[in-house]
Amino acid sequence: MIASVRGPVTARKTDHVVVECAGVGYRVAVSSETLRAVPRAGKEVLLHTHLVMRDDAMHLYGFSSEEERELFLMLIGVQGVGPKVALAVLSGGKPRELLNAIATGDAARFQAVPGIGKRTADRVIVELREKVAGRVSDEIVITKSDDPRVLARQGLESLGFSAQEADSLLDTADGESPEELIQAALKAAR
Repeated sequence: MIASVRGPVTARKTDHVVVECAGVGYRVAVSSETLRAVPRAGKEVLLHTHLVMRDDAMHLYGFSSEEERELFLMLIGVQGVGPKVALAVLSGGKPRELLNAIATGDAARFQAVPGIGKRTADRVIVELREKVAGRVSDEIVITKSDDPRVLARQGLESLGFSAQEADSLLDTADGESPEELIQAALKAAR
C-alpha cells in the first residue's frame, strides 16, 4: 500500500493533484479541505494516502493529515458510502468538525452532501458514533437519556420513521421499556 507521497506538486485541479515522486507523477484525489493545504505547483507537499484497487483501476486518495485519512477510512466502511462520497463529506469541513457532527447526531450536515440521503446520513451516525466518541473535543457533551420514551423515539427514527411519526406512534403505545414501546408502536403502525 502507498501510505504517503512527498514531492513537488506538478498539477493542482479542483478534485485532484499530481505529485511527482522519484520521477513518477501520482494523481491523487483530494477533498477541498486538503486542496486548501496543498501549495501551488512547483512547491513540495506531503500527503497521507490510501490506495483503493478495483478490477479496472487503482485510485489514490490523499489527505493533509492522518486524522483526515482515518475519518475517510471510517466513512468508506459504512455501507452505501464509497470513496467519492467520503471525499465529498470530507470537503464539508475540518475532520474535528465532522467528528463532532457524528458524535452529536447532526444528520442534516451529512444530508447536505451530494450522494447522501437521510438513510445514509443516519447510517453514518449510527455506525460511527461510538467509534468517534473518544475523539471529539471535551466541550461536546453527548446526552444519553434513561427515559424509555426518548430511547424508543430514537429507535423508531433509526428505523426510518420521522420524528413526528415516532411521536404520534408513541402517544398511543404502552410499555415500560424502550423495547416494549417500540414493539407497541410498530403494531400500531400496521
